[in-house]
Parts: sequence; C-alpha cells; structure tokens
Amino acid sequence: MMNRRNLLIAGATATAAVSSLSTSALALSAKDFGIKPNKPRDQTKKIQKAINAAIKSGGELHLPAGIYIAHGLTIDAGVVLRGVGGLTRLVLSQPADYLLAINNATKVTLDGITFDGANNRLTSGDTGALVMATNTSDLTIENCYVQNSTENGIALEKCSGRIVHSTIKKCGTGGIYSLDASGSGLEIGHNHVSDIGDNGIMVWQSKKRQDGTIVHHNHIEKIHGKSGGNGQYGNGVGIYRAGNVTVTGNRITDCQFSAVRDNGGDNVIVTDNNCSRLNEVGIFIEFGFQGAIVSGNMVEKAGMGISITNYNEGGRLAVCANNVVRDMLGAISNPDTQAIGIAVEADTAVTGNTIENAKRCGIWMGWGKYMRDVTATGNVIRGCDIGVSASVVKGAKGVLIANNLISGAVQSIAGMDHDKIITKDLASARNKAPKGFMVTGNMVS
Repeated sequence: MMNRRNLLIAGATATAAVSSLSTSALALSAKDFGIKPNKPRDQTKKIQKAINAAIKSGGELHLPAGIYIAHGLTIDAGVVLRGVGGLTRLVLSQPADYLLAINNATKVTLDGITFDGANNRLTSGDTGALVMATNTSDLTIENCYVQNSTENGIALEKCSGRIVHSTIKKCGTGGIYSLDASGSGLEIGHNHVSDIGDNGIMVWQSKKRQDGTIVHHNHIEKIHGKSGGNGQYGNGVGIYRAGNVTVTGNRITDCQFSAVRDNGGDNVIVTDNNCSRLNEVGIFIEFGFQGAIVSGNMVEKAGMGISITNYNEGGRLAVCANNVVRDMLGAISNPDTQAIGIAVEADTAVTGNTIENAKRCGIWMGWGKYMRDVTATGNVIRGCDIGVSASVVKGAKGVLIANNLISGAVQSIAGMDHDKIITKDLASARNKAPKGFMVTGNMVS
C-alpha cells in the first residue's frame, strides 16, 4: 500500500539514483582512452588527452589501480583526478620539470593517487616539485602519496585550498612548500611528512604580509637539513614572512634544527605541538616578528627549548605559556646553542611553564641591552644551574620575576651581562635587585 511516507521514500530513492547516474555520466575512465595499467611504456600523451577530456566535460577522470608511467602532465581548469588510494601510481618516466603541474585553475581535486618521482631529476631546480601548482584557488590534495622526489614533493605558489590526509616522504628538498598563499591561505592537516632533505612544511611569503595558513595535526619526522646553514634548513615547520599562521596539534620529531621556526611572520600561533629530538631550538620565533603565542607545547630532548628573540631586529610582543620543556642538551647542530629552557627578549610574558633539566638556565631573559618589559611568573623550574636569569646591563629594563618555584638551582635568580653572571642570587631578600627590576614571591628549594 502506497502511503505518503512510502511515496516520500520512493521519491528520495529515485532522486538519489538520478544523482548517482548524473555523477557517473560525468566521470571518465582512463581505460576509455586506451590507458592501461602496469605497462612499461610512457603513457603521457594518452593520460593528458584523458585529463583534457575530463576538464571539457566538467567531471572526473578515474585512474584504476596500477602503475602509469608519465611526465609533464598539466591541468589548466577545474577537474577531479581520482585513483584508488595507495594503489593508483603515477611514476615519473624521465628527468622533467614536474610530474604534474596545475596552472591558473579553480576547483582542482587530486584524490587517492601516488605521485612517485622514482628519483628522476626534476629539472625545474630547488623550487620545483613532483606536483606543482600556481595561481590556483580551491585546490584539494587528499589521500595522496608523494614520494621519491629529487626536490620538493608539493610546491604551491599563489594558491588556496587544502592538503589533507596525505603522505609526503623521501623528498630531496622539501615536503610541502607554499609561497604567497592566496585568499585565506591553506589548510595543511593530518598528513605524514617523513624523511625530507631540508624542510618538512614551508609557509613562505615573498614580502612580509598576512598568509593565514593553518598547519594542524600532521606527523612530521626525519627532517635532515642536508643543505647546511644556520637554521634555514632542517625544520619541521618553517614560516618565513608569513603572518597569521597557526601551527597546532602536530607531532614533530627528529629535526636537524627546529620543530617550528618562524622567521619574521607576525601574529603567529604555535600551540599544542608535541616535539622531540631536535638538534637546535625546539620552537624558534625570530627576526622582526611582532606578535606570537607559544602555548601548551611539549618540547623534549632539544638543544634549547623555546626562543623568542631578536629584539635588535624588531622582534617583540609574545606570550609563552603552559609549555612543558625538559631535557635540553645544548650544542648539537649549532655550536652557539645553549641548554636553556625558554629564552625571551622583549614585551613578553612567560607564565605557567614547567621546565626541567635545562642545564644552563631555566628561563633566560634578554641579551645585553636587548631586553624590555618581560615577566616570568608562576613557572616551575627544576634541575637547572640558573633558575631565571635577566640582563642587568645599561639599556635593559622592565623585569618582573614573581611567584616561581625554583628547585635544585646553583643560583636561583641571576643578573647577567650577556653570558656572565654579575650579581649575587636575587632570590634572596638580602640581595637587592637593580632599579627597574622586581623580584618577589618566589619559592626556592
């Protein structure tokens, strides 16, 4: 018996069936263009013809499971290129500028495809990549593998969109490189980035300006820094001149330099990352930044824990709160790195952190005259030779050290001239703090 409820269900089922047929009609299959999996010959011309047809139809191109050998493929308009996750594999057949390039397009999706460089040389140089995109909006790369690139895995310029749930590994230069992200930036999330020559994820701007990219919940490991230098390479997440970037919830390990390094990006947020085995500064905010929040991070087994620095270059204005920093090791990849938990210089509040086994110093404030308006309040500092240090030379000013618990220090609170202790222990009421400094309410054991 057909009642109103049954009629509605039947109508919905019919609508879904029509929708499914419509979507299916737009989806092209590679086999319709004579493309065959697991053939030893290059199939670039056929694959390109199929991509062009899918673009013209406004639909999708499906690549069944298997290996397809190609080079220099291009996409210049909206399309979906879909494979079977982990089983559809495009392999670079010869030295070329790229395996796939997307240019001046909108609404491009790459889903379920492995892009394998087979260690063939990328002739586009150190900004090249297996998958490249320029001037592309609403780009989606998901459920993909990008591997065995002699340069970058994925390189984007002036793009917006998302890279999610993908694996990028064994790339000679970088894993994911974004330059001059457009619109509201990119979402880079839930990816595994591993065994990368220089930098894991790079968010760069060619000029200092807003970017807006969110880097979240990625697993980033084995970042080698093979090109050397003093911090340009060897970073899990590198931010350069890009403002309003958020780095949150990532697991970052085994980097030659930093887990997260912000060079000159304003209003950057670095929160809730779990960072281990880092050969220089675990989280580094440096060179002309204005505005940073570093909060809720775990940093263990690094050369130095967290550094918010370069007041001499205009670096200022930060909160460093509620982090756990432990087992600082000092110089490993950089001979200037000291075993310090947290170091800050200007207009910065350091509060609610727990620091343990930073042999040189728990909290280090200022360097010579480069110190202004810094506080260290409510921190727990254990097993550090100096609990809290602050610069007391001419020009340094504005320090509040209050209500910290300092345990097991050789000197609990020290006044410094650069790297040299020049005061008695300021934690003792017998030793007066210099003018412009307040030391109060600290507990020493």
